[in-house]
Amino acid sequence: MRVVIAKCSVDYDGRLTAHLPLATRLLMVKADGSVLIHSDGGSYKPLNWMSPPCAMAEVEPDESEVADGVTAVWVVQHAKSEDRLRVRLHEVHSDTSHDLGVDPGLVKDGVEAHLQRLLAEHITTLGDGYTLTRREFMTPIGPVDILCKDAAGATVAVEIKRRGDIDGVEQLTRYLELMNRDTHLAPVTGVFAAQQIKPQARTLAEDRGIRCVVLDYDDLKGIDNSEHRLF
Repeated sequence: MRVVIAKCSVDYDGRLTAHLPLATRLLMVKADGSVLIHSDGGSYKPLNWMSPPCAMAEVEPDESEVADGVTAVWVVQHAKSEDRLRVRLHEVHSDTSHDLGVDPGLVKDGVEAHLQRLLAEHITTLGDGYTLTRREFMTPIGPVDILCKDAAGATVAVEIKRRGDIDGVEQLTRYLELMNRDTHLAPVTGVFAAQQIKPQARTLAEDRGIRCVVLDYDDLKGIDNSEHRLF
């Protein structure tokens, strides 16, 4: 990872044209070749960038650039398009490189595997009398997260997402169509469970007779479990 703080201007040419006037900015060159230009505001999103595959070359400024006070130029060319980033450096305040090693990736609290396990352990979250049949019930097009029985003994298929959107509803719909062809399972109803469910997904699910359940991850973990309270 190369991290440069410099007074610079930036021009992007290709499918679109964009210009960043002269200002002090943070420039990042990552090991995968990507180049990102950040300001001190705007949250995490860079002002401009070039994604890999791309190659960066440091070249001498031309006469007009030298006359404008440019001391060095970065030319970043995308490998599969005509997109090009030209960064003109006027003054470099800091230029450091760091070997970050192999990143293990983001481990999120509350990912679908955790939600599935916790909901299976607390299946009555879906309603009194619910019992677990099994997790990862295999269908011809993939596994349903949870198969269970409701209080009346009817089969229920549960699809779990962190954020419930229309694609998740469509996925559960396909599972239900196949499972209801199985005379040993039918009739099978569906539950779409997520920490957040988008309004469009809820509307589609309810139109198809699928019940929506919003999961509280902290409750499932037992953080708010009265059994563990002193008072």
